[in-house]
Amino acid sequence: MATWAQPFLPFLVLLGRVSAFLAVLPIFGWRALPGPMKVMLALLLTVFVAMLTPPAPIVQQPLGAWAVCLLVVGETLCGLALGLAVRLVFAAVEVGGRIAGRQMGLALAGTYDPATGEQSQPLATYLEILFVLFFLVVSGHHLLLRLVFGSYEVFPVGSIPSLGQMAEALVVAGSAMLLFGLKLAAPVLAAFLCLSVLLAILARVLPELNVLFLSLPLRVGLGLFMAAAIVPALDSLTDDLARWLSAFFIA
Repeated sequence: MATWAQPFLPFLVLLGRVSAFLAVLPIFGWRALPGPMKVMLALLLTVFVAMLTPPAPIVQQPLGAWAVCLLVVGETLCGLALGLAVRLVFAAVEVGGRIAGRQMGLALAGTYDPATGEQSQPLATYLEILFVLFFLVVSGHHLLLRLVFGSYEVFPVGSIPSLGQMAEALVVAGSAMLLFGLKLAAPVLAAFLCLSVLLAILARVLPELNVLFLSLPLRVGLGLFMAAAIVPALDSLTDDLARWLSAFFIA
């Protein structure tokens, strides 16, 4: 590697992991944030990481061009895997909202989410916005930033996890996402189960009653009522997700 580029190697290696981590991270990686702001945030956070973490021995010795490329690519993949694992857990609220929305009959009521730039459902977007507000109120964005610094304690520069470890982390994060999503949607599923039993009884007692026509407004009304009822549960869900993310790198 050229002598003039050697002093920039520690910063370049740190920038690869930090920028990849922020690119897929919730809130920081949303399309609602302008691109220049994301770039400046990645550079600023990399400067803080460089000031608070000691230089890795591997970047203090002369390296060839191929070794530098492999090191930067490995750090970028590590940041992508860690950020994607966090994003999977963060999507638990959206999963719970989608489950509840399907029970209400709003599966085809797709809307454009301006934060993520993806198609979503009204109930899922509503719960996700409330969850983000709760998450920011309890300083959850500080937790996400601490995860960046914690990743260098668990996986220092040059000792990135293997592909098996990355895949295992993504599988664990995906299972946690489904678990938290089902916990959030469990009261809604129970309420709609009771409604289905009630409509079945009415259909047997009153055969002339149009159960299908009656079930549509009842499902929407019950879904909106349950969506308002589970809003306080988002507070405890935020604490559970914060504890899970705090123990993510330790485990």
